[in-house]
Amino acid sequence: MICFPNCKINLGLYVTRKRDDGYHDIETVFYPITSRGFSNGGAARSIGSLLDVLEVVQATETNIHLSGLAVSGNNQDNLVWKAYQLLKAKFPDKVIPIDIYLHKVIPMGAGLGGGSADGSFMLRLLNDYFDLGLTKDELLPLALQLGSDCPFFIHNTPQFASGRGERMSDIAIDLSPYSIQIICPQVHVSTGAAFAMMQPKAAPFNLRTLGNLPVEQWKDNISNDFEKPVFQQHPVLAGIKEQLYKQGALYAAMSGSGSAIFGIFPKSMDAQVTANVPFSTFYLP
Repeated sequence: MICFPNCKINLGLYVTRKRDDGYHDIETVFYPITSRGFSNGGAARSIGSLLDVLEVVQATETNIHLSGLAVSGNNQDNLVWKAYQLLKAKFPDKVIPIDIYLHKVIPMGAGLGGGSADGSFMLRLLNDYFDLGLTKDELLPLALQLGSDCPFFIHNTPQFASGRGERMSDIAIDLSPYSIQIICPQVHVSTGAAFAMMQPKAAPFNLRTLGNLPVEQWKDNISNDFEKPVFQQHPVLAGIKEQLYKQGALYAAMSGSGSAIFGIFPKSMDAQVTANVPFSTFYLP
């Protein structure tokens, strides 16, 4: 059985409070990027997709096999592996050994949530593969054990998120009338370091109402709190965002704590971006 985990972008992101448990409260809108598009390495385009590939097949013992983009760390720390272990512990008689094949396309450490998507899609895939009968409401707390934003990929629809990002509610936003271009530079941004540079403050805009605001007005009303400190450390990211605006983006921003920069364009438009670091471009017409 096979599935295709997708990524997300953040439409606005405010860091509102440092919590006693060491985490931060945020307010943001998660938007899923689910359609196929074109990808390139900053040069000639080829048809591709900003989707990972996840497959499970029955085996005599459980192993995980990785391909595509290199994944750092121990395989046992991979959220796909942890998702399997969660369900194995919950359903020891039903969850039998499998071979897990994960092909990585979504860049890591880019603020696109690729690892979280893989973990949550694994829960969904195994629920179907082993006929576990878990409802969405039952999958959500399991996903939260994997990470704060993992429950989003159980919903996989536009969500207003608060708390650590785990408290979500539906929001009516549809970007299908637009084209989306995502630039992924080979720039590493540490999420922990990015939060350490934050000075929490009240959100200047109520993102719960974002669906009522035309995309053309987002530039002057919403922002990502991480951009200022991250752009100071990595000016190339600010330059990419500026190029997107100069070439017609209605709204451009960094996703999460970076380093991916996206632009929302009128249909069938995009930008020709240059940068002094290697990057990949994903275009969703």
